[in-house]
Amino acid sequence: MPTTPRKGRVGAAVVERAVMPVWGGGGRYGRVVAAAVVVLGLLAARCDAKKMSSFVGTYGVNYGRIADNLPPPAEVVKLLRMARIKNVKIYDADHSVLDAFRGSGLNLVIAITNGEVKDIAANPAKAMDWLNENVQPYYPSTRIVGITVGNEVLGGQDAGLAEALVGAVVNVHDALKMLRLADKIELTTPHSEAVFANSYPPSACVFRDDLMVYLKPLLDFFSGTGAPFYVNASPFLAYMSDPAHIDINYALFKPNSGVLDQKTNLHYDNMFDAQGPPSRPNRVVKAYIFALFNENLKPGPTTERHYGLFKPDGSVSIDLGFKGLVPSSSSSLLPFMRARERGWIALVQYTATLLSCTFIFLALI
Repeated sequence: MPTTPRKGRVGAAVVERAVMPVWGGGGRYGRVVAAAVVVLGLLAARCDAKKMSSFVGTYGVNYGRIADNLPPPAEVVKLLRMARIKNVKIYDADHSVLDAFRGSGLNLVIAITNGEVKDIAANPAKAMDWLNENVQPYYPSTRIVGITVGNEVLGGQDAGLAEALVGAVVNVHDALKMLRLADKIELTTPHSEAVFANSYPPSACVFRDDLMVYLKPLLDFFSGTGAPFYVNASPFLAYMSDPAHIDINYALFKPNSGVLDQKTNLHYDNMFDAQGPPSRPNRVVKAYIFALFNENLKPGPTTERHYGLFKPDGSVSIDLGFKGLVPSSSSSLLPFMRARERGWIALVQYTATLLSCTFIFLALI
């Protein structure tokens, strides 16, 4: 029987939620993303708005590239298409990736890095320069459906960066409007769970008072544009932070006694369900899984280098229903060069067992 998680120090990972200062989430313990305990994801709850979605279906994948052994972006596109993964998010605007995605039909979200935020906030011309360099030469043949401004800015150590975030978002939005792309390319910013003062039980989730000076204008802005509120969440880190009080079965969608929110009388059988806002039961929470590949150059604990759905050679790393180029348990893995020569012809299927929980989501357009 899982012990009800206690409020505690906010972990490094995050989730995405609606634009309401109070919403359900289950805390760092209830903020799970799509896949089992070792997968970090990015979730989104859309605001009440008019704008089209940058998402097809309910799941996507984060394509991180902190590694020296990954396949070229063109081969990655082939893998994604065979795996029927249609939504992809990267952490920059790398032109080799943008080129590779031309004509692929895949939805791509690109990013303005934290290092670019202050300059763009200080000078609207910088926002236009960024779009002219990273969007205009590629769109629409590369389906750029979203731009994220910074990553986990609020709640960090750089107060100047936090102060610049809203200005950067506004300047990029204004530049998109001038290019007549504001209704075609979604603009948002991902947060860490550090933006929450308390997030358990789900009915008690609130933002930090000291961050509301930044969050309120952001929430107002995104409420107007219809953009989702993104938060990064890691069930693995949540479980590891307090294994004595979190039942691993609760995190892994296995049979358990669940957790009851006494205020709403809602019973949560798993972390994923606990992240849904009780006040908005018909809202879909969409997720980007972290990550597409194991990234061998990521710093930190060994686990940081093993979040991938795939290994660089195309074999399955985390079995969520994929059939990789070779079995992940194979003692003789197919070298990447051989896979490339064969054009990645081995079938990579995405089955209903992958992220089965995502199919519970109600449609939110």
